[in-house]
Amino acid sequence: MAFNDLSWSPSEKKVARAAFDKALEVALGKTLAEFKKKASDAASFSDMWEIEDYLRQQRRNLEQLFDYRYSQLILVFASLIRKGYLDEKLLAGLSQDKREEISRFLAWHART
Repeated sequence: MAFNDLSWSPSEKKVARAAFDKALEVALGKTLAEFKKKASDAASFSDMWEIEDYLRQQRRNLEQLFDYRYSQLILVFASLIRKGYLDEKLLAGLSQDKREEISRFLAWHART
């Protein structure tokens, strides 16, 4: 069975949503902190437009990364862990097969 064909129990859906939301909060918090730093360091009009470009790019990146479709969550969770937005412990309520798939993706990324 492919990872995108995995079924999600109601309890796993709750765990997945909570982990996803927590990771999004972490990612947005890091983005906000970086925005505040850039804004406080801004000294020119061009700095202001660079901040706008930065925010637009961050929004695109986060929208691509945070894809809450069950068919994509295994990859999404692996990416969120790898980027430091998600603590793997928050996924403890997922089935063993889902956690193993996430671990496989993490191991694969570690080798590349």
